[in-house]
Amino acid sequence: MSAVLLAGCFTASAQQETATKEVFNPHWFVQAQMGGQYTLGEVKFGDLLSLNAQVAGGYKFSPVWALRLAVSGWQSKGGSDLTYMGNGLGVETWKYKYIAPTVDVTCNITSWILGYNPKRIFDAGILAGVGANIGWDNGEAAALQQRVQPNVANETAHYMTLLWTGTKARFVGKFGVFADFHIGRRVDLGIEVNANTLGDAYNSKDANNTDWYFNALAGIKVNIGKVSKRVPVKASEGVGTNAEPVIVEKIVEKPVEKIVEKIVYKEPEATKREPLRRDIFFNIRGSEVSKTEMPKVEDVVAYLNKYPEAKVSVTGYADKGTGNPKINVGYAKKRAQMVADILTKKYGIAASRITVDSKGDTVQPYEQNDLNRVSICIAE
Repeated sequence: MSAVLLAGCFTASAQQETATKEVFNPHWFVQAQMGGQYTLGEVKFGDLLSLNAQVAGGYKFSPVWALRLAVSGWQSKGGSDLTYMGNGLGVETWKYKYIAPTVDVTCNITSWILGYNPKRIFDAGILAGVGANIGWDNGEAAALQQRVQPNVANETAHYMTLLWTGTKARFVGKFGVFADFHIGRRVDLGIEVNANTLGDAYNSKDANNTDWYFNALAGIKVNIGKVSKRVPVKASEGVGTNAEPVIVEKIVEKPVEKIVEKIVYKEPEATKREPLRRDIFFNIRGSEVSKTEMPKVEDVVAYLNKYPEAKVSVTGYADKGTGNPKINVGYAKKRAQMVADILTKKYGIAASRITVDSKGDTVQPYEQNDLNRVSICIAE
């Protein structure tokens, strides 16, 4: 017996929901700040204040780490109370000019602890750097030394034993703190306070210790290029707080033509069991399974109940972008063990059917950093 069935073409529309996640994108930035400086000394605080400015440019490699070249400068001040010398000498101050290029490393503490969030309006961090301080125009100090000499008749005449003239370059070390207020995707208002240390000769006086100056600055930072980007995330991979659904329309055309000539009965083949994989995602620095991820655990339970001979491996991971390798080993173990404990204690799955392992942050199963806070379950 034969029969011919002909079916025409038809068009069907389907909607597939695809999630996207906003992730950090490495980018360049430029920065300009103005403020004041205090040079450490033994006279009144206000007598040693002066103006200061800083410009910088750099590259932000990750939500946490950035490298910049900063150039600060204007003038510094020195001062002494010379009333003990008599002859009309009192509190004396002098100023000199300088410029200080440094290479700085910045660390965003907020993103380190809380993770990357493009909607956050405030970030705080620390910085450290090294460079050179190039000083010149120290004529006021030299003039004071000439005024001191006629007034004393002993070794005090050489009051400024480390007096320098011309242009002098010295090593400088810097460390400080900063805070950025995000007023737009590309523009930040920033505050920075830094401390700088140099050799003892910076203020021309011999004090048997290093010299210091402190800068307090405020200004604007402009990010160049894309600061973040959206990447697709499959539904099975978990959806973060920044995920948005995208509707994709598919047009399907299927010409159908089927020819049946003979019906032959066959014994049904044994159904082949396919492995089951579920990826269970965790919050930053967390090891608790959230309510939204619990249905994935229940899928594993259903599979193991359906196939009593099946077993499951649970492997924990941590993301490289947060913490450090030593800390992340602990998070990965806790995440894997948490899933295993739920299987045994809540759903009664035998421990002999569960294998627990962890990779810390040595293996990153996902390209997107935040998705690597995960326990991957494979049942088969």
